[in-house]
Amino acid sequence: MSVTARGSLAEALSLRGIRLTRQRRLLLEVLDNAPGHLNARELLQAARRTDPTIDRATVYRTLHLLKTGGLVDELDLLHLEGEEHYYERRRTGDHVHLGCPQCGTISEFETDLVLELSQEVARREGFTATGIRIEVRGICKACSEAQVG
Repeated sequence: MSVTARGSLAEALSLRGIRLTRQRRLLLEVLDNAPGHLNARELLQAARRTDPTIDRATVYRTLHLLKTGGLVDELDLLHLEGEEHYYERRRTGDHVHLGCPQCGTISEFETDLVLELSQEVARREGFTATGIRIEVRGICKACSEAQVG
């Protein structure tokens, strides 16, 4: 089951018969409303603003549940922060992650070229891709402008 922009993570788990505790619901809400990619520490910090009793183990158990259920993707994002991993809701389309090692900004770039790449791989190799992850490391526009200015 793919999560779309219309359905929440809580709805997706509920449809699968997964029990949703108050703390798990809170974590799902944080992930659903995250403006960008979160690491486990950021997810915990955001959740603790609402419920200071939530613990690290609950965060990791919930992330594991979501990863194994195909509802979130775990990304290393070019190791911009060492071995830190980030999480984002699984999307219906593949996209490119752009990472700036100077400021640590991660942005997303959507292009039909990702689909074209998948089709080219299938045509040339007979390999059916079920997902493509492309990460580009470089200097973002803000950092480039700051260097020039």
